[in-house]
Amino acid sequence: MKAFVLDKYAKGAALRLTDVPEPQLREDEVLVAVHAAGVNLLDVKIRDGEFKPILPYKTPLVLGHDLAGTVVRTGPKASRYRVGDEVYSRADDFRIGAFAQVIAVRESSLALKPKSLNMEEAASLPLVALTAWQALVERGQLRAGQKVFIQAGSGGVGTIAIQLAKHIGAYVATTASGHNAEWLKALGADLVIDYRTQDFEAVLHDYDLVLHSQDAKALEKSLNILRRGGKLVSITGPVTPAFAAEIGAPWFLRPVLWALSRGALKKARRRGVAFDFLFMKAHGPQLEQITALIEAGHIRPVIDRVYPFAETNAAIAHVEAGHAKGKVVIKIK
Repeated sequence: MKAFVLDKYAKGAALRLTDVPEPQLREDEVLVAVHAAGVNLLDVKIRDGEFKPILPYKTPLVLGHDLAGTVVRTGPKASRYRVGDEVYSRADDFRIGAFAQVIAVRESSLALKPKSLNMEEAASLPLVALTAWQALVERGQLRAGQKVFIQAGSGGVGTIAIQLAKHIGAYVATTASGHNAEWLKALGADLVIDYRTQDFEAVLHDYDLVLHSQDAKALEKSLNILRRGGKLVSITGPVTPAFAAEIGAPWFLRPVLWALSRGALKKARRRGVAFDFLFMKAHGPQLEQITALIEAGHIRPVIDRVYPFAETNAAIAHVEAGHAKGKVVIKIK
């Protein structure tokens, strides 16, 4: 089969299109013919080697976490899906490889593709939708009537998190460039702060929850806008000791991760708020709940651009540039 392969970790490295063996199917896996694959900043960071301490992949490696496609074959312990079923998924860590014609996915990480979406639309959703769900619902326990600040509203996670938070019944504030304000309000944002001309710390006060996706400076400001007892869930770090224990990080790495997060944890305690780091996980049952919201019209995909399979490197460069409005997708079949 054809796949785009990362030969070695390097910042800006180009993936190589080549023939690779079809993945061997484990007992709990489903073999899926990939019709479309979503591109995420996580793919860029893995390519650059930034995640080697916590995701030590061996090269050569096929990247790609998001996919939509059709079932080709099932393992002996995978019985939920039949050949020909249309499915979508965020592939599990250490089982990634969506930038290819075929991928083996753990059955528990799959869900039937929403009937209302085409393959490209479906492939744009799993990682960002699961991130929004796990940050707002699972970790943040967001409720109707609460106030949530979602950073970078026009990005892949932001566009879905705004819709999910609005469906829950929260008051939603976000940051974006001014020309995206009306578009984000149409998605469900109540307040859009122009990051080029406004300081969100001066505008927002007594928020219940923050979904943090930016840098350390934004993290410090975000802790300041929370009410006492509020919570910040970060998807960009710093990594906490709790996460290090969760993934079974080697003993020599844990003091480093503790040192990186000590400042944020200390400030959070001093302000009487909670700080949590989220590294989202593949989760088929949660994806099924998201599917129900999609079919009911509460969440819709936002796609910036679809690239042909041959232009996979251009798609990754587009995401890396940081200006995508929603998601970038690769059409494979």
